[in-house]
Amino acid sequence: MTNPISAAETNELLAHAHEAEQQAIELHRRYHGKVETSLRCRVTSLKDFSIWYTPGVAEPCLAINKNPDLVYELTHAGNTVAVISDGTRVLGLGDIGPRAGLPVMEGKALLYKYLGGVDAWPIMLDTKDPDKFIETVLLLQPGFGGINLEDIAQPKCFRILDELRERASIPVWHDDQQGTAMVTLAGLINALKVVGKKIEDVSITFVGSGASNVAGARLVFASGANPANCRMVDSKGILGKFRKDIEAKKDEFANKWKLCQITNAEGRQGGIAEAMKGADVVIALATPGPGIVLPEWVSTMAKDPIVFACANPTPEIWPWEAKAAGAAVVATGRSDFPNQVNNSLGFPGIFRGALDVRAKTITDEMCIAASRALAGMAEEKGLTPEFIIPSMVEWELYPREAAAVAMKAVEQGVARVTTTYDEEYNRAAAIIARSHQMVEVMQREGLVKVD
Repeated sequence: MTNPISAAETNELLAHAHEAEQQAIELHRRYHGKVETSLRCRVTSLKDFSIWYTPGVAEPCLAINKNPDLVYELTHAGNTVAVISDGTRVLGLGDIGPRAGLPVMEGKALLYKYLGGVDAWPIMLDTKDPDKFIETVLLLQPGFGGINLEDIAQPKCFRILDELRERASIPVWHDDQQGTAMVTLAGLINALKVVGKKIEDVSITFVGSGASNVAGARLVFASGANPANCRMVDSKGILGKFRKDIEAKKDEFANKWKLCQITNAEGRQGGIAEAMKGADVVIALATPGPGIVLPEWVSTMAKDPIVFACANPTPEIWPWEAKAAGAAVVATGRSDFPNQVNNSLGFPGIFRGALDVRAKTITDEMCIAASRALAGMAEEKGLTPEFIIPSMVEWELYPREAAAVAMKAVEQGVARVTTTYDEEYNRAAAIIARSHQMVEVMQREGLVKVD
């Protein structure tokens, strides 16, 4: 290990890391949650009620009955996403149930609105049955422009997403899969530039074989990484053709079995320590730490290693430990450390673009386009080991993602509405600016207390 830090420095860093957790209960109790409904139309007199409700509302109802696509022009549906979960895999907390998972889904709705100008509402389903989950989501479609699946245990999360994408008439997205994957790819693109390595040449170890890393590996391989040079690790060890336990359940774990076939060409066996030896990159999306990835394992990696420790709420290894062990670039999933690789940098902009062109689905190519837009913005600002990806406060990244996604949707023929890059960028920027202004006004007028 190199550059060790003192016990006092470690204690100070730990205190900072736990600061938000200590305030969370107090502030959630003060505000009774994070989102509420708000009017978006004028209410100036009694006459307005006769327009928005009876008798005037009958006219838009009849218009939509004749032309169902008008629901996107005459109602909120075209700008509204349902954030749906069963609470079976919430953050790194596991199966804590639908009620305990609600604060996370509320937080997701907050980010949708503030960062993407997308109206979102959390919906918790009190079932673990994937068939009931799928059927419920399909029944909810008429009132929404898109569906964000969240915090669903594997392997059912893969089946739920695949079936809903096939059967739904609106875009369905699993943020733990596609969202985390596209932000991880963006961070990786730039981290490799910082250390002067090419994606097609590097060896990557994926710690964790859940929804996030399975989807992440898919996008990383589609972007040029050679799967034969990469390794995946689950709770029982490195994946490979020799994993008879997975082969025995290959119908249930189809995605994982496919990874057994295409990764780890050398047939390396063992656990995380063995998988990390000689690797250029480790992407950990596994069990919250610390202590899941050890500093001494980082020291066995290739020259100038890249460490993504992205478990929430606590990374698999503290960033200062990884750096002391020789890591050249370190990223986590948290906003209180540099290089936050978190899906909050992706889904608000991606859905903004998808909703604006009324996309039928969200493809991997649309995700990769958003990744490149996200990576490109950071590169323009100047890459350093401490800055490989923009932060959530750099709001201009979201209209850039929206425009990139919209253009790819049009190119792939999954958009119901055509637009240009500039048109979508300006549209998205205006919608997002309005969301920011609403929050500023409410705080300034005391409707939302800030003290």
